Amino acid sequence: MDEAYVKKLRASLKVHAHALGIAEGAAESFIDETIKSVEKTLKGKTTISQAELTRIITKELRKYHADFAYVYKNHDKII
Repeated sequence: MDEAYVKKLRASLKVHAHALGIAEGAAESFIDETIKSVEKTLKGKTTISQAELTRIITKELRKYHADFAYVYKNHDKII
């Protein structure tokens, strides 16, 4: 993932974590570990759909906080 996308993703995840009331330190840890894992999964891939990327990120977030993963996956459907 390019740096600009990672920066936007990190900011988006921080907003979701804050909305859920996840402590800042825990959120940072979840986000860091998720991004590392996603980058490892994507290593060597030249193209990936947004849907597949969302699925991978959601799967990783679910390891740390199920509600966080749900909100990330469905953020465009939640009012």
